[in-house]
Amino acid sequence: MILESLLAWAHTMAFIMLATFMTAETALCRFDWMNPAVVRRLVRMNALSLLSALIVLATGVARTLWGVKGAGWYWSQHLLHAKIALLVAMAVLLFMAARRYRGWRSRLEADGALPGADELKKTRMLVMWAAHLMVVVVLLAVFLARGVFTR
Repeated sequence: MILESLLAWAHTMAFIMLATFMTAETALCRFDWMNPAVVRRLVRMNALSLLSALIVLATGVARTLWGVKGAGWYWSQHLLHAKIALLVAMAVLLFMAARRYRGWRSRLEADGALPGADELKKTRMLVMWAAHLMVVVVLLAVFLARGVFTR
């Protein structure tokens, strides 16, 4: 049970890290707060969001392989497949935001231009959609852990 507890703890901490960095991204991605330092910080926060998403995936795979229920049970569950699909969708949204942040940084370095309000709003929405998907992922995780809607 110690291993199961540590796996659950690591997975939960990874989700908390992901939520923290996505929250930082959405908070920074505002026209009123935009300056050169914020553009650079957004690139870093997004990299940490993507790293956290990778850690969520890795700790989740670890739980399926070494957890009490076993890989056979986990991988036969539709909820697990839904969680993974939503996590991939989140990563795609965060990658889209990353491309924009890097483009803003390149423009900033080239001619000192900051992103406009419309660009910021659209990019912020990408990260917010990812955050909203995470809420569903966590709900599915709770259902899966409690055997709700499982075979």
